[in-house]
Amino acid sequence: MDKKKSKAFSREAEIVKTSFVGIGANVLLAGFKAVIGLISGSVAIVMDAVNNLSDALSSVITIVGMKLAGKPADKKHPFGYGRIEYLSTMIIAGIVLAAGISSFIESVKKIITPEDASFTLVSVVIIAVAVIVKLLLGAYFKHKGKQVNSDSLIASGKDASFDAIISAATLVSAIVMMLWEISVDGWLGALISVVIVKSGVEMLIEALNRILGTREEGDFTKELKAKISAFDGVRGAYDLVLHNYGPENRIGSVHIEIDDTMSAGEIHALCRSIQKRILAEYGVFLTVGIYAVNTSDSEMGRMLRSISAAVMAHDGVLQIHGLYVEPETLLIHFDIVMDFKVDDPLRLRNDIAAEIKQQYPGYEVDISIDRDYSD
Repeated sequence: MDKKKSKAFSREAEIVKTSFVGIGANVLLAGFKAVIGLISGSVAIVMDAVNNLSDALSSVITIVGMKLAGKPADKKHPFGYGRIEYLSTMIIAGIVLAAGISSFIESVKKIITPEDASFTLVSVVIIAVAVIVKLLLGAYFKHKGKQVNSDSLIASGKDASFDAIISAATLVSAIVMMLWEISVDGWLGALISVVIVKSGVEMLIEALNRILGTREEGDFTKELKAKISAFDGVRGAYDLVLHNYGPENRIGSVHIEIDDTMSAGEIHALCRSIQKRILAEYGVFLTVGIYAVNTSDSEMGRMLRSISAAVMAHDGVLQIHGLYVEPETLLIHFDIVMDFKVDDPLRLRNDIAAEIKQQYPGYEVDISIDRDYSD
């Protein structure tokens, strides 16, 4: 078994094991709370029990999603099935939303037509134990989620921690009823419902963002580009674009600037070295493109610096790269990275091109617009 398969197997085993722990803990908590809620007539406790069951079901879906996501790539899906993990999160979000809406309806009924709820010292103690268990379960999920890079486990950990707060609110309701015989049960049930719905919406949005494609974190992309730029012969790394096909499967591309005097063989060796190093250290497969830099003519160097300064003077331009001048064909071409806030990128590009052509008559100017895909 190679290292990549071994790592994938280990990750899957940890996620499955952690999910089974969550299933067991949530089923036990749900049973305790349901019994207490039915005996005491507390809708808040019963709805909290339903929430625990939905958490257990979420762990089941996490396991199924993990198994499906682990299927090997095939001709129809050459990048694998890793994104199924995000689809499973969407299903979990739907279950959470349904539970929250259902509990809200029941809680409103309780507010409109109040029923006396009776609590005992035993029920209060069990709810308190549930709070402690949920806090421990949340910490366990988050720790394991970070360890194996699983967004679903981290989300489950946050959800469990928040459940502890919800259960603490139920505990307050029980104590208030026991001490002052004031029923706040329906109101707390409604509050719990709102929190559950909010959590479901946030989970759904997060999963959708993952599928649509989100910007990679700045620290990671900066580190990646710094690592590439440190290779001998590389003047800079640009246009880093990463595509996520699952938490452990990232594919992307990057452009490097190199001297225009390098041979094809030297360029080939450099690109292969970069690909191997980045794959080994970061688990990212990169396609490496090149930008040539004029280095053989000092006069050309002054021309490049002048063009760069003129371009960067424009508001909305974040970076210029790939600047190369072809004296034989009188062609200047480069890429500019524009801020997403620029209203009319084409007009800005045309304005810059006109300015450069005025500065260097006779030259044609070819500008490509890049977006701020990564820091």
